[in-house]
Amino acid sequence: METLWILGVLLSICSLSFSQECNQQLLENVDFPGTDIKFVFSPDANHCQQLCTQHPSCLYFTFIRADWTKDNGHFDCYFKKSSSGQPNVRTPLQGVTSGFSLKPCSSEPQPCLPQLYHNVDFFGADYQTLFTADYDECQRACTRDPACQFFTFINGVFTPERIRYKCHLKFSWSAPITSIVERKTDVVSGFSHNTEITQEVKPACEGKLFPSTDIPGNDVVVLPAASPEHCQTLCSVHPVCTFFSFVSNKFECYLKNNKNELVPKSKEGVTSGLPARFCQLDNSWVKATYEGVDFGGNDIRYELMDDADTCQRTCSDEPTCQFYTYVNTNFFNSDYRRRCYLKRSITMPAPPKVTKLANVVSGFQLRNCVNSAPHTDVLT
Repeated sequence: METLWILGVLLSICSLSFSQECNQQLLENVDFPGTDIKFVFSPDANHCQQLCTQHPSCLYFTFIRADWTKDNGHFDCYFKKSSSGQPNVRTPLQGVTSGFSLKPCSSEPQPCLPQLYHNVDFFGADYQTLFTADYDECQRACTRDPACQFFTFINGVFTPERIRYKCHLKFSWSAPITSIVERKTDVVSGFSHNTEITQEVKPACEGKLFPSTDIPGNDVVVLPAASPEHCQTLCSVHPVCTFFSFVSNKFECYLKNNKNELVPKSKEGVTSGLPARFCQLDNSWVKATYEGVDFGGNDIRYELMDDADTCQRTCSDEPTCQFYTYVNTNFFNSDYRRRCYLKRSITMPAPPKVTKLANVVSGFQLRNCVNSAPHTDVLT
């Protein structure tokens, strides 16, 4: 009886995935109202569709275009889902574009984003500024800097004059980030063995760690992390991180910035360290399994399996899976036992905010494009 029940569950999962057909169509001035699960900022419907594709549970979306007139909700990208995989309602609405996730299609994990957006600001996430002659040179600077994911260029007629020709290089995570890391009895978590943090082949090195040591203050961002080595890798790929501290009982990774001094302080339960940007860190944390640790959220789906090793192999074999959590047979709630949760996060360039701003040009790095394909202008 148990075998038949498990088979039924697996067949229902498969039938749901097979029922989703590849649909690349964008529907202008059509709204998919309701069923929202999240909203993010995006410069156009194509980018919104790619974000929906990478989100673990988004099945379709509605994007608020720049010509929307009812309020200031321009550039909002609403992720949506339903049990059927289809919108419950479709209504005409001027100024929006709707469409579907490309998960059933053979989409690129890191898509090429050649568009340029005139009079659109990718607000925030700056880590470096420089002056360039035009937006093409700004985009080239972004493309050549491994940390840069997108940019905004201030053109020659912007007011005030003192910031004309300024090129703002901006950062977003290209590494998978877990939403929650917490202790939980009788679960096992880990990463896909195909996880790649750095894009370039570099010589291996050992990072410098300081056990039982805190470096107080100068925090840039706090992220969940599974181990000090994982935290060190996140610091190494962040362009302004000069050192870090990892709090083991909370799984908190504090990325810090101070170019002038480093003042360590003895503290149990905290490991601090330095980044290693000019070599490939030992990614043993990717191969490790974390007993009694739950990576909460980010679920693509779950499948029933006999052990954590099978769960890890399943995640590594599936291109969309970045990390996983397995619930073993001793878990207190029998309804969740033997579940392998496959998980992922968005790793494509994604500005934290998109706004209208006259006399600026924004765009993305072209490292994901073949031969740095020429840009496409989008007049907004």
